[in-house]
Amino acid sequence: MASADSAIAEGNRAEEKGDFSAACEHYREAVAAAPAYAKAHLNLAIGLEARGEIELACRSYETALDFDPMDESANYNLGRNLFSKNALVEAETFLRRAIAVNPAFTDARVVLSRLLESRGDLAAAANELEFALKGRPDYAGALRNYADVLAKLNRLDDAESAMRRAVALEPDNFDTNYKLGCLLIQADRPADAESFLCEALRKKPNSVESMVSLFYVYRAQGSYKAAAVQAEAALKLRPDWVDLLFDYGAIMGRLARRTEAEAAFRRILELDPTYVRAYQMLGAVLVARGHVKDALEIFSLGRSRCVDAFDLESPELFALNCRDDISAEELFARHADFGQRLAKLEPVRFERYENDRDPDRRLRVGFVSPDFQFHVVSSFLLPLLQYRDRTKTQVYCYSSGETADSVTQLLVEQSDMWRNINKIPPREVADLIHSDRIDILIDLAGHSGVPNLRVFAQRPAPVQATWLGYLNTTGLTSIDYRISDNVCDPPGLTDRFHTEKLIRLPHTQWCYHPIAQVEAQREAPVERNGYVTFGSFNQPAKISPTVRKLWAEILAQLPDSRLRIVGVANERAGEDLYRDFAATGVERQRITMIPYAAPEDYFAQYGQVDIALDTMPFSGGTTTCDAILMGVPVITAPGPRSWSRSAASVLATVGLKDWIADSEEGYVRRAIQFAREVSTIAPLRRSLRSRISESTLMDGKQFAIDMQEAWRHMWISWCSQ
Repeated sequence: MASADSAIAEGNRAEEKGDFSAACEHYREAVAAAPAYAKAHLNLAIGLEARGEIELACRSYETALDFDPMDESANYNLGRNLFSKNALVEAETFLRRAIAVNPAFTDARVVLSRLLESRGDLAAAANELEFALKGRPDYAGALRNYADVLAKLNRLDDAESAMRRAVALEPDNFDTNYKLGCLLIQADRPADAESFLCEALRKKPNSVESMVSLFYVYRAQGSYKAAAVQAEAALKLRPDWVDLLFDYGAIMGRLARRTEAEAAFRRILELDPTYVRAYQMLGAVLVARGHVKDALEIFSLGRSRCVDAFDLESPELFALNCRDDISAEELFARHADFGQRLAKLEPVRFERYENDRDPDRRLRVGFVSPDFQFHVVSSFLLPLLQYRDRTKTQVYCYSSGETADSVTQLLVEQSDMWRNINKIPPREVADLIHSDRIDILIDLAGHSGVPNLRVFAQRPAPVQATWLGYLNTTGLTSIDYRISDNVCDPPGLTDRFHTEKLIRLPHTQWCYHPIAQVEAQREAPVERNGYVTFGSFNQPAKISPTVRKLWAEILAQLPDSRLRIVGVANERAGEDLYRDFAATGVERQRITMIPYAAPEDYFAQYGQVDIALDTMPFSGGTTTCDAILMGVPVITAPGPRSWSRSAASVLATVGLKDWIADSEEGYVRRAIQFAREVSTIAPLRRSLRSRISESTLMDGKQFAIDMQEAWRHMWISWCSQ
């Protein structure tokens, strides 16, 4: 035995010098000298493991245990190696034996906890780590593991506390900072996560995971430019990460960098031709760039390639609203067909409601939207929430959007209950709404943006309506009402093109609240220029062939006039417009294209325009309000469709009925007539702001009264059934 111990001592000295080959030779000498000596086999196993000879090491550990079954080190090391080979049952036996011998064996408990976690026994894993940390409360690795397990148990506060202890022990550790950042994201606290993720990235500048986590932090905060920087850095290292490409493309869309957005989505489809959401977003980007025909071709291609392409239906229906070569009858048929197929895909699940049928009680009204942030939908909704009678209405907001900003916070403050549903499947969202006992559920998106119609198809509330975000039918019979007004939807004109019943507010369906506070110029441009400047502020997709023809006629008959188109960059869409005007003899220098701009710059562009020209068949709503606020009158020619009459609704509300033409010919005639009447344009420049401010269009109190009366009418109707 003495010679074996001497050889072991020599082996230990060799190990200390890092010479594991020599150490193993000495340990073999010890084994040869004392073949039944467990300590010799244990040291040989440790040396072999250090050399990476894991199989031979495990055999030596087994031999050591043959001679000393209760050796805690041999049991632990063999169990640890078996765990790394995914031999969980055998590994657990040895790890538990090591702990039985030494209950304070911290490392054995940590490895056992990882084993238990790997097979889904999270409570037992947490229990082992708690034992380990009692003995070694400063064990940063165990604290990290403990935090991971607690997070999986959804004990986020406890997980955060454990990870913060680990960060305090190892402030420079990449894993600890990164994991704490991810925990804070999971807890919906992106602002708190930012500093830890930045610290992790400083430790590992090429950590793609840190870059991507920061991307999602900045996206959630609405800091899109900062998010884009992180995504671009990550994509340089992993250019084929399709999910990140998708989210990056979406951010580019929000930044109006539509060329980059289009490139990102096209790259995804090169990598994965069955990626449905990429077709959906690529089509939406093409629509936003004015390429409606190309978008429709993309949707068609997606349907041919993807087994489940139902999510392409809504953006396609939205795009069809921009076409002037489709009849109202055909478009309604497309919507109704969508509704019928959605009803089969997501059938009604709720036929009984526990809601109290008292017709006079306080109502719970729920709003569902992806746009509860800096968005036109929120700007119209906010005054309603502010001025409603809270004794009559309790408001729940269900946000399916991915971002939050200062506008989100205002909406949260004006709501009675806020629900973030962006990561919840439609079926669970419907269950949540039903359990909240919502009386009237209102959709604010329709087929625009990111629709929530799968939720409404299940009918989680007894009364369901749609308003504001989509001026057309949804096609769903499970939605009872669409809220409008008497100008957008005159009685008898558009009712037959709706699966919903039209509820017409007595004054207007709009409650305008400008997204930026900008002073209007009191001087009309024509007064200083000597010629009239027309303008368009609508989305490029709305500038249809019909509109281009009419604008060309106007410019041709007013050879000194100019046209300023805001929201169209000098790229393909702009070149298409230049070409169309040139074909009618309108010189390029008379047309100015202005790309998308920040709100203040956008409003400033109205200072360069005398008369705004509305689009058709898709009219402008918010842009019409913006124009009037800035002193610019708008000419429109409403058609027989709801979405062609939004500008007329706004103009009628502020008393500008003379600017509503009864035909395309009248549209051209009025544009020419008013362009020649400086005595009309100049006073309007100085009076329109006060006119819109004093109208019901900006009377939040009256609007709230009108809307709440409409809700009460819907509720009483349901109670009487």
